[in-house]
Amino acid sequence: MLLNQITLDVRDLEVSAQFYELLGMKRIVWSLPDKYARFECPMGIMTLSLHVAQNVTCGGAALYFETEKLDARVEELKAKGLRFDDGPQDKDWRWREAWTRDPDGRRICLYYAGVDRRYPPWRVSQ
Repeated sequence: MLLNQITLDVRDLEVSAQFYELLGMKRIVWSLPDKYARFECPMGIMTLSLHVAQNVTCGGAALYFETEKLDARVEELKAKGLRFDDGPQDKDWRWREAWTRDPDGRRICLYYAGVDRRYPPWRVSQ
């Protein structure tokens, strides 16, 4: 199976759309009557959808977006007004991470892991 898309409930479609476009998502569907938008990730592999909902709960979920030039990307986003809670910092699991939040409070991690994302030394052998 291939993960195709993730759909997030949001309170304000326009505000959330602007946030994800700032991260680099490309808007490909915009349907105001349906209160729905879809974005393509920069490499076109996956899509992210937003849908307006009455009761938005973010729970413990977090979204992870990998970028090769993490530090430069974080500085670029900070210059555009995005605040970060943490990082960029190197982690024990060999990733470099920076954390922010979307307009609904969802935790967003921008990170770089390289081959360690799929093939860390502790990977379960198949």
